[in-house]
Amino acid sequence: MASYTHGHHESVLRSHNIRNIANSAEYLRPYLQPSTRLLDVGAGPGSITVDFAGIVSHVTATEIDEAALSLSRGLAEAKGLENIAFSIEDVHALSFADDSFDVVHTHQVLQHVGDPVQALREMRRVTAPGGIVAARDADYAGFHWFPILPELDRWLALYRAAARANGGEPDAGRRLLSWARAAGFDDITPSASTWCYATPEERAWWGGMWADRILESALARQLVDSDMATTADLQDISDAWKRWADDGDGWYLVPHGEILCRA
Repeated sequence: MASYTHGHHESVLRSHNIRNIANSAEYLRPYLQPSTRLLDVGAGPGSITVDFAGIVSHVTATEIDEAALSLSRGLAEAKGLENIAFSIEDVHALSFADDSFDVVHTHQVLQHVGDPVQALREMRRVTAPGGIVAARDADYAGFHWFPILPELDRWLALYRAAARANGGEPDAGRRLLSWARAAGFDDITPSASTWCYATPEERAWWGGMWADRILESALARQLVDSDMATTADLQDISDAWKRWADDGDGWYLVPHGEILCRA
């Protein structure tokens, strides 16, 4: 099992909480019907999960432990949704019976697991014949920004090193197709989409979030505890994020790989 690089600090959830179908799972929307039984693997704070629950008949949300699962459970309760079930699961060995779901979805998860091919095999096993396994992951090596700030180059190098030290693959987006083929899928629709942050409001949100995250999240603790960076290094990176956010020329691109696999 790989460990989750980001953790669940408020600065991390600030990013994850804004995700929904429109900005994170639009490629899957045409396959969602009122009768769909959907499994959401790695639901996180549940913002995409509750969006699914507004379209399909039933959603099952999974996370790796109760602390993580409580985030999506809390959001569902706050919204009064009663068509979401919750289960603590290891994606490498799901507890569900074969052919249990019409759609199995995962977002920004395969980059963090120890064996993404086995994870996809398990997702396929619990998907009914003809159903869809859908995955979307960022590709960190493809991140681009302007103005060019050396501290952000350092941030990216540190993040990728930390993710790999945890057993993950930060450049997962470009690998999704190959992982799906290795998992035995032969009917695969690969695609890509992006997040772009360039308005003053978007820069303030993205840059401010990372300015805090590099100082306060599980990633920050890992970097310091493993002697990959000092607290002064992280402060320099945090300050650079703020300078980027304040720059009227600031622009940031996050590319994602996507796959739709027919079971």
